[in-house]
Amino acid sequence: MTQICDRRSFLTTSALTFAGGVAAAYPVPALAVRPQPLRLSDAEWRRRLSPPAYAVLRQRRTERPFSSPLDHEHRPGAFTYTGCSLPLFSSRAKFDSRTGWPSFWTQAPNATAEHRDATLGMIRTEVRCARCNGHLGHVFNDGPKPTGLRYCINGVALRFAPAQRTSS
Repeated sequence: MTQICDRRSFLTTSALTFAGGVAAAYPVPALAVRPQPLRLSDAEWRRRLSPPAYAVLRQRRTERPFSSPLDHEHRPGAFTYTGCSLPLFSSRAKFDSRTGWPSFWTQAPNATAEHRDATLGMIRTEVRCARCNGHLGHVFNDGPKPTGLRYCINGVALRFAPAQRTSS
């Protein structure tokens, strides 16, 4: 699994460099190493999260398509994880996949972990938070250039932080 994660980080970094640093205008801080794990009891997660967030993040459920207002969020900024506030995606990597869930063509390096998911009678790649192992969604190989990836993420798993405007 380490080789896959290292390869993914390399490819993500290469893609951003190749794309001319598209995400540089609204960066998500890169994590040099995997973040320290956050382990909470089930009762603590239930107190911390809303019932819909708990169902998605801790029970690996999926929200209804087209139900998240973040699917239509187009302002400059960053998306963090609802469960532990880990920075995950830049708004510059967001695109309209027309699937009903917020979608991104790349993620912040070392922010996610991937796992094989054989539920629903198919093989998919599940995306989880690298810090607290919470479910985010899935990643597919049908996204736009430069990576060709589509991180299809449950909106309830994300919080949006608008970019701070600087005064001239």
